[in-house]
Amino acid sequence: MLATRLVAPTRSHVLRAAPRAFGVQLHSQRFYSDRVAKFHGQKNSDGKYTVSLIEGDGIGPEISQAVKDIFEAAKTPIAWEFCDVTPILKDGKTAIPDAAIESIQKNKVALKGPLATPVGKGHVSLNLTLRRTFNLFANLRPCRSVAGFKTPYDNVDTVLIRENTEGEYSGIEHVVVDGVVQSIKLITREASERVLRFAFQQAQEIGRKKVRVVHKATIMKMSDGLFLKTAQEVAKDYPNIEFDAELLDNTCLKMVTDPIPYNDKVLVMPNLYGDILSDMCAGLIGGLGLTPSGNIGDECSIFEAVHGSAPDIAGKGLANPTALLLSSMMMLRHMSLGEYADKIEKAAFDTLAEGKYLTGDLGGKAKTHEFAGAIIDKL
Repeated sequence: MLATRLVAPTRSHVLRAAPRAFGVQLHSQRFYSDRVAKFHGQKNSDGKYTVSLIEGDGIGPEISQAVKDIFEAAKTPIAWEFCDVTPILKDGKTAIPDAAIESIQKNKVALKGPLATPVGKGHVSLNLTLRRTFNLFANLRPCRSVAGFKTPYDNVDTVLIRENTEGEYSGIEHVVVDGVVQSIKLITREASERVLRFAFQQAQEIGRKKVRVVHKATIMKMSDGLFLKTAQEVAKDYPNIEFDAELLDNTCLKMVTDPIPYNDKVLVMPNLYGDILSDMCAGLIGGLGLTPSGNIGDECSIFEAVHGSAPDIAGKGLANPTALLLSSMMMLRHMSLGEYADKIEKAAFDTLAEGKYLTGDLGGKAKTHEFAGAIIDKL
């Protein structure tokens, strides 16, 4: 059991208001002056919004069906358009089929089940390909404790935003000489400003008064220094939101000691840090099966379950659809359909708290359709 005492941060732990610039000089040019990541979708002739549905691999079709059943029971104004993202090769590179690209570009929003990624060989990650294809610049990962599923931590309510397009995941690697490989970490002011503005806007929307940048500018003085300096500049446009910054290792230590002090903040960070820290936060509440995720872009957004495709239980009706369902709630709120999201989300959390119809990963014996049925009964 981890100790719950929280050591007060020293000045070296948390950089307040105007941290050192780490040698990075910026011009005052602004790349984004208006709200970023608006939803531009339009209703069809039936008064519904069409959403591209990527069912995914393994358990994906089962949990997607559960979400569709719940949406239908809640009379949500959503029409689904099936989307096949089986990879193709274009000019020697992994690509999404044209029909799938056209569907998502037309509908402006998609819901995605888990996609399998080969390890160390085969095609490039489809998740990464989707982010690049649609320039999904921000990964929004809230983690909230679920009543009825006990973990060592209570009342966790973190919100993390990860820059999604560059950093260590830019994919710029090459062999220098035999046995020596170089990987380039790319940070740009434009991409940094975009995700930082989204973080401040998200804080405003959900009523949080603080935005914190997580970084390692003490070591990567130019790359993380640019991200941090851009954050200082963006923060000036949001005087009602308190801004500070914290070193990545300190954030990890303090969150696993006591995550509650982070409940009033939106955390925003470069790509690799966000990938690791978001999964760590998921562990605080019980794992990826309870964690929603949204990949946000200026034109299109894709909401997804971030857990694996679990081929070992595919087709057995054992899968837990909670992560995909909660991701679809994020999608509805992004589409300004919050009243439907609130209703479904309450039914889902009430079902989890009741504990009668839990799937095996949550300690129960219910089948996927039984869990979904219990949520439908509470609508």
